[in-house]
Parts: sequence; C-alpha cells; structure tokens
Amino acid sequence: MGYSDRGYYRSEPSSFMAEWTAVLTIIVVNVAVWVANLLGAGEFPVNRFLALEGDLPQNLLKAWELVTYGFVHDGQNPWHLVFNMLALWFFGREVEAVMGRGEFFRFYFTAIVLAGSAWLVSIQLGVPAQASRMFLVGASGAVMAVLAVFIWYFPNQTVLLWGVLPVPAWALGILYFVSDVSGAAQGGGNVAHVAHVAGAIFGLLYAWRGWNLGGLADLTARFRRRQMRVVRPEDDFGGRPGRQVKDERPQSKLDEELKQAVDTILEKISRSGESSLTSEERDTLTRASRRLKERV
Repeated sequence: MGYSDRGYYRSEPSSFMAEWTAVLTIIVVNVAVWVANLLGAGEFPVNRFLALEGDLPQNLLKAWELVTYGFVHDGQNPWHLVFNMLALWFFGREVEAVMGRGEFFRFYFTAIVLAGSAWLVSIQLGVPAQASRMFLVGASGAVMAVLAVFIWYFPNQTVLLWGVLPVPAWALGILYFVSDVSGAAQGGGNVAHVAHVAGAIFGLLYAWRGWNLGGLADLTARFRRRQMRVVRPEDDFGGRPGRQVKDERPQSKLDEELKQAVDTILEKISRSGESSLTSEERDTLTRASRRLKERV
C-alpha cells in the first residue's frame, strides 16, 4: 500500500470529525457554555459553577475551576465572547496548522491553567481580603498565548488593528503586552491583565524554546515498554554479556511489523507534528527508509 492509499493522506475528508479542528471545537464549546448560561440564568447559572473563584486556594476541591473558567464569558456582554472567539479563529488556525490538533489542545489547556494560576497568585498577594468576592471568566489568557505563538512564527503578517488599521503582527503583540503590563501595574480593574500577561509569556516561551507538551505521554509510554521488556533465556543463562541474538522471524513478518509501525508514526505526525516524535520513533523511520533503499 502506497502513502497515497492511506486514510490520513487522502485529500477528501473520510469523516465529519476529520475536519473538526481543535480551534473549531474550542469555539463551539465556548458558545455552547454561553448559551447554556443564558438559558439557565434564572434557575442554574452555569457561570457561577464554572468561574474561577479568587479564594480557590482555600477550596481546593473546586480545582476544576482552573480549567472551566476559560470556557465561560460574561453573560451580560456577548462582545466578551465574540472578541475572544474571533481572535482564536483568526490566529488559532495558523498556530494549530503548525502544532497539530493534539498538541494545540494540550497547549491551549495548559495556557488556561497557567493564566488562571497567575491571576490567583496576584489576588492572594495583592488583595487577599477581597479574594472571596472576586472571580475570573474568559478565554483571554489562552488566546493571548495563541497570539504570542502566532507572532513568533508569523511576525510580519499584516493584521488589522481595531479592524481598520493594518499593522504587522509583532507591533500588535507589543501594543497588547505593554497595555496589559500597564493595566496590571495599575490594579487591572475589571480586566484580568495578569492572566493576559501570563498567557503571553507562556506562549512566547513555548515557541522560543520549541517545547512539545506531548513529551510527557511519550516518556510514560517509553517507561512502560522498558518495564515490559522480554528477556530471552540466553541473555540470562550462559549467554555472553552484550551478545546480540538474531531475530529468527521471517523477513516478510518483520517487514509487515515495520510497515505498521511506520503507519502509526505517520498518523502521529499528522495529528501532533514531527516535533512530537520520540527518539525511538525517529529510529524506526530511519530503519524503514534504509529498508526501502535496500529494496530499490
């Protein structure tokens, strides 16, 4: 089977979910939560349950709020939702194309948690007496992280400031960052400038350092493989240390297993990008390439 025959290589979508990107999924969830809060505002206000409360350190059983607040927006002001989702749509698609869908999800959720944590720290240190009366909602911190990555990869891309003034992306980033730092220094008011700054810094560090958040899962899988290593009798009984044992399986069987391994790796690249590969997976691709050259 050639590469063009594989499902993830076909130009036409094989299913509806094949086109369901991370950005689109996040936008749909945010809109759904806003609508649910609007419909249940009288009997069950969703925002009250999902918002990040300033006294969370004293109520750790509500730790889910560190994630859920990022999908909640001002129920009285639809523009809070609209502006965040428009920014995510315009900048997030390009960033997801670079990262891959799986990595974008990991990046976005991490940005939400870090931005919310930074806001909590600022509240606990700045106005601890008022923490129980303060709460945080909105995706702005995560959106700022996405914007920072976009600017890193596409600094000279022209964007429209306030929808009318064309400026390079890097200039927009500096304007937002300076505005948020200034706002945080002055207390912030109703805008969580600290969360914005934390999200932007995380996004910048992520792009600059070339991080990949799928590495932890790969590390766990590698540890499990090592723990489940098969020990041959000749390795422990009478075999010479370091002696390599020839694999007696038929060559056709080895080729089929190698092909399946390559298929799995290529699917991972399609989902999360080449940077998500482990050293073992790169060795497998090298081995497959060498085998193909031998056949040719």
